[in-house]
Amino acid sequence: MSPSVSPVVLAGRINRNAQPVLRADELTLRPWLPCDAPAVLQAFSDPAIQRWHRQAMTSEREALAWIGQWSDRWQAERDACWAVTRAAEVLGRVSLRAISLAAGIAQLTYWMLPASRGLGVAPRAAEQVSRWAFEMGIHRLELHHSVANTASCRVADKLGFPLEGTLRSALLHQDGWHDVHLHAQVADDR
Repeated sequence: MSPSVSPVVLAGRINRNAQPVLRADELTLRPWLPCDAPAVLQAFSDPAIQRWHRQAMTSEREALAWIGQWSDRWQAERDACWAVTRAAEVLGRVSLRAISLAAGIAQLTYWMLPASRGLGVAPRAAEQVSRWAFEMGIHRLELHHSVANTASCRVADKLGFPLEGTLRSALLHQDGWHDVHLHAQVADDR
């Protein structure tokens, strides 16, 4: 974007409609539903997801609360989270976090359940959310992950999010502070 072009203010543009259902081949990305609580519990009991997301759940009530927050966050235009599904099976999650519509920036995040890892699900689902975000007018998507999380780095590479640098001691995980890779893509990259 040239310096003379002012950014488009997107506030109120996202939440005026229901969160969309997105498709990528046989994958459907849809808002979370209460019936997804068992999959959420399974996800947050997975050691890899706990390691990178510092969250654990032990009850259906906690899972339902986690699911329920996303509608409010969508309405506030702060976050958007999709369940990644194939048929009726939940495979994982892709979300836009820390959305700043005034600045035209958001963070892309994801996790996959163990059975879905290594099958190309994360890159395909994250690509659909990225495409949607850029079509809505987001200018810059960032992807942050611990330098020790090589799987997330591979997904970022497959998505075409170049590595821009390393943020020192920027994320707290269960085992302490981690340096973080910062990958990003801007609308002009597409």
